[in-house]
Amino acid sequence: MLNVFKGRPKYATVRPQEGSERKDFPDNLWTRCDSCGRMIFNKELEKNAFLCLDCGHHFRLTGRKRLAMLTEEKDFEALPPLLAVNPLAFPGYPEKIRQAQEQTGLDDAAIMGKTAVKGSPCILGIIDFSFIGGSMGSVVGEQLVRGFERALKERLPVVIFSGGGGGARMHEGIFSLMQMAKTAQAVGRHSRAGLLFISVLTHPTMGGVYASFASLGDVILAEPGALIGFAGPRIVQETTRQELPTGFQTAEYALAHGMIDAIVPRSKMVDYVGRLLLWHR
Repeated sequence: MLNVFKGRPKYATVRPQEGSERKDFPDNLWTRCDSCGRMIFNKELEKNAFLCLDCGHHFRLTGRKRLAMLTEEKDFEALPPLLAVNPLAFPGYPEKIRQAQEQTGLDDAAIMGKTAVKGSPCILGIIDFSFIGGSMGSVVGEQLVRGFERALKERLPVVIFSGGGGGARMHEGIFSLMQMAKTAQAVGRHSRAGLLFISVLTHPTMGGVYASFASLGDVILAEPGALIGFAGPRIVQETTRQELPTGFQTAEYALAHGMIDAIVPRSKMVDYVGRLLLWHR
């Protein structure tokens, strides 16, 4: 019997017509929501403050995008830049720093400066997770301390948005670890002067960042669904060998157990912080 399929190609080849050109579409036009799975057009996502249009999931923001939502760039007076060194001669650390600087356009993980939020002057700080996980090295700690010292000198409130899941930066060893005590002392001096510190916890705020200045605010706010704590739920469960409660170490769990004062959606955060600053002027 004649096999009419023998030798035929499995797939048909479609050749472009003469005069037609292949159109290349740009990458990264869409983002999938980690919570509900919806595919969102990036321009729509940006217009909606990087919140899912269906479930309200809060996408992680870069420091610059966060800053643009809080204040005008022309009104932000950044503190003088500081650059990290390699005190322990950790292999590859300088290259890691340079790569993070190229990717983010920042000197290090902390953005710190004087500005006004809704007309109320303050010292504003933002920890950017995209810079080595928002980990706290010597530069981050020093920038935070200098911010609190300037606030103390000018008698200004401080607002810090923490988004660092890396804790103390291991590449700097004890020089990084000491920033926990250093920043906590700066918060203490600012507090004893009767000045306001608003700490805003974004996803994720973990490790040494949370265990130092981020948990010491006079008012502690959080974005919905933010992971908050010293160690992650998986590590805690493996260490204690106990079943953890539902929602453990989320902002909602922290609020229910008195660890934070309020959960504020990103769309209302600027107005909320602005009111707090106005009431405490």
